[in-house]
Amino acid sequence: MTRRSLFLVLVILSLLFGGQVSQAVVPAQGEAIELEGVLNGAPYKIRVPANWNGTLLVYAHGYRDKADHPGEEDDRRADAAPGGKPLEDFLFSQGYAVAGSAYLDNGWAVKEGLSDTLALVSFFKGRVGEPRHTILWGFSMGSLIALKSAEDLANVYDGIIAGCAVGAGAPLTWDGAGAIALAYDVAFGIPASWGTFADVRDDLDYDTEVVPVLVNQVTNQANFGRFEFIRLVNDLPAEEFYDGSNWLFTDMFFVFEARAELERRAGGPIVQNVDHIYSLTDEEKAYLASLGVDADALLAEMNARTNVSAPPSARRYLENYAAYTGRIAVPVLTLHTTTDGLVPAAHESVYRDLVARAGREALLRQVYTDAVGHCAFTPRQLVAVVRAMESWLETGTPPGPEFFPEDLGFVPDFVPPRWPYGLQ
Repeated sequence: MTRRSLFLVLVILSLLFGGQVSQAVVPAQGEAIELEGVLNGAPYKIRVPANWNGTLLVYAHGYRDKADHPGEEDDRRADAAPGGKPLEDFLFSQGYAVAGSAYLDNGWAVKEGLSDTLALVSFFKGRVGEPRHTILWGFSMGSLIALKSAEDLANVYDGIIAGCAVGAGAPLTWDGAGAIALAYDVAFGIPASWGTFADVRDDLDYDTEVVPVLVNQVTNQANFGRFEFIRLVNDLPAEEFYDGSNWLFTDMFFVFEARAELERRAGGPIVQNVDHIYSLTDEEKAYLASLGVDADALLAEMNARTNVSAPPSARRYLENYAAYTGRIAVPVLTLHTTTDGLVPAAHESVYRDLVARAGREALLRQVYTDAVGHCAFTPRQLVAVVRAMESWLETGTPPGPEFFPEDLGFVPDFVPPRWPYGLQ
């Protein structure tokens, strides 16, 4: 092909995909490729080493706050690996091609993430070539993109890695956020200006409205027992609820402001609890009583309010982006810390049961690390799961424990807890 013909092909590809591509042309064989640009309105990055091993790792990033209040600024960087350039550089040095999209929008951009990641893979194939293996790895919110793609896009992706996976799917996950809001409401009372536990005000600003109230409540030691009630009824780990990065505040961001942004997308409130039963063990009730909290009274109030159903159109948006069927069509490897304050390991038990009911257990492998934190994986652990998935694709055999050694922080035989809300 002449240089002129190659140039025309690239122009046509750019027009077909509606993107602005970098000015670099495809290098000669044996040269590295570094591309950054905008594809269908979404910033992207592609890096292909000169010694490409034929595997393309496509990264689906997690939630990024949408700049929808004064003083906020959108993060629109395109990362091609978890943690950005350090891991990108290492994978690149090991012969992997890496790619990632910032998606068209921030916020609960699962819809955009699905289409923008798919467009990026198509663009890669047209611009660089057909990979031997295409592995999609998504983390946190990006795990919904990954796990949904495992069911619907087996013709595109050969294997799926889902880290800190939202394995319960969006509907159950956001119903859980509603449960946290309800527990907070019976313990403290949600200010009327925030909306209600079932329908938060669509323009609620977490930083200026929610945080000042929370700070006053958290710093009052007399409130400890009520916060413990909120934590225990939602089965949230103490290690992160109070300590470290203080996930009490992070959870509340998602419970209120992030949900408000999602409600705008969905066109209405999205949580429901008509099938929920909220409960505590006798031991937990006794512990709360020692802190001056009447857990039975608070539970009775919560269970008296299990009458919330979301409008069908808004709920349908949540189910589309995304709920799962469990009918995975390619190998799926999930990775979770044993202690995660934002997406607890109970998500893994929900996902395991769903896949088992669909009869696809042979395509699922779940592994755990001993860290405390959300997506708190080391680079060595991330590389280990990539190599495990590569082996699975090459041999057709699910990776065994030798791929996940304890000296790297993996925890063999860990059994995740059940979903905390009994369903009627």
